This record gives sequence, structure tokens and C-alpha cells, in this order.
Amino acid sequence: MSTVADIVLDKAVATLRPSEYTGALIQVLRAKPQWTAGAKVLEIGSGSGVVLAALGALGAASLCGVDIEREAVAAGARLLDELGHGAAAQFHHGDMWQPVGRRRFDLVVANLPHFPMTHGKLAGRRPSWSHGGANGRRLLDPFLEGIARHLLSGGRAVITHNAFVGLDESRAVLQRQGLSLAVASTVLVPVSAEKIELMTADILTAEEGRSIHRYGPYVFADMHIVEIAAPEDLD
Repeated sequence: MSTVADIVLDKAVATLRPSEYTGALIQVLRAKPQWTAGAKVLEIGSGSGVVLAALGALGAASLCGVDIEREAVAAGARLLDELGHGAAAQFHHGDMWQPVGRRRFDLVVANLPHFPMTHGKLAGRRPSWSHGGANGRRLLDPFLEGIARHLLSGGRAVITHNAFVGLDESRAVLQRQGLSLAVASTVLVPVSAEKIELMTADILTAEEGRSIHRYGPYVFADMHIVEIAAPEDLD
């Protein structure tokens, strides 16, 4: 019999449902199982927990999730426990790298909110969903700036990265840490009219016809799955 807490969590899980970004990230990780087998894994912004669940199925030795939303921490822990990965998993409520201190990992994954917008709530989603600040880099840059301190030797990070949020800027941030970036995959993702209306105007204007494509009332955007590692360790 469901408790009140279960019902509340179930409602929260609906707002944490996976997106096309999540699917594309999992697809790349599944195509490179050697990145995960026996690895110590961290996900920043673990959301529903489904990416960690996929990595558990690929043979990760340990699974660590961090999220700013308490409901996400609870939802992820429940999902991994239900799938038999609970003994290898731990979740932390907190901001970015802070909850893991100085720990290092073989594989770090992230699908962070980095849509260039400054206001507005998207229907059916958590208030923090997609909000990346005016240039989309509000969370992306702190994440990139912390990667080198949290990767084990030979480790890598794999993240989603909108094409309209300066891939060259991200490359420059990483180069200052001795890391390199490579695009593992590029997919076309639908962008709702609701999101387009909230998008930072100058970025929308600059990217129309480049990384943003309109077909009548339908809008799509290029999105990369990016691998980050020391230059000699990039696949």
C-alpha cells in the first residue's frame, strides 16, 4: 500500500522524466561499455537516476549521484534499489562538486540545465529544469572548471552540450586544466515553442539557421554528446 511519501515522490518523478538528451547520453555510453565496466562513476545532476541505472547495467563498480533537488535524490535511490544496484549506489543532496569533496572517479557524466534562459517555468518540469542563465553557462562552467580535480588518471567525463552554447568556450575552459574535448555524437533534438519563447534573444538570432532549424511550426536544435579527458586518453 502506497504511503503519502510514496505518492509525493511519484509526482516528483513525473517532473524528472528523461528527455531526448538523456536518451542520447545513454546511447553513447552504451556504445562504449569499456568506459564503464569496473569504473567508479559520478553523475552531477542525477535527476531520475536512469543514467546511473544504465551505467549499473554496464558493470560500473560504484555509482554516485549528486542533485540539488531532494526529490531527485530520493527518486534515484529508489530506482537503483529497485533495479538491484542499491548496494553499489549512493546519492547526495547538494550543489555541484561540493558533496563529493576531493573524491575522484573514472567516469563523470552530466546532463546539466544549460539552455540560455533567465526566467519562466516550463510546464510539467522542476523549476530548475533547463535554466542555464542568459548564456547557458551558469552551471556548465563551474562543472567544467571542476572536472580535472575529480578525474582519476585515465578517466573521462561524458556530457550533453547544446551546440548553441559555445563549444569553443568549453574547450578553452578545459584546455586551461590540461584536458581536451571531443564530440562523440551529434543529434537533432526538438525544442518546444514554450522554450523557444524563453530563449535568450541574441543567441536565438545568432543561431537561427546554424544550430537551430525551423520547419514550419517545428523547431529542432543540434545537441552534442561530448567526451572530456586528457588528450592522450580521448577515444
